[in-house]
Amino acid sequence: MPDALWNATITRVRGEFEEMPCLRVTCEQARVLFGLPGQFAEWVLRCLERDGYLDRNLQGEYLRRIGEV
Repeated sequence: MPDALWNATITRVRGEFEEMPCLRVTCEQARVLFGLPGQFAEWVLRCLERDGYLDRNLQGEYLRRIGEV
């Protein structure tokens, strides 16, 4: 995937979590909500988790890290 498309997707998904701070989604829900193909949703969510922007709870939902602004 081209860097520009990857960066735009990360920015868009981050923006969704900024607009809805209480948003909690599984990989499958994120795929549908953000319109991402296949495993791409998982890659994006894991990247945001690795970067410290998202956390993952015991139910497998990704949510904005507490205290993240």
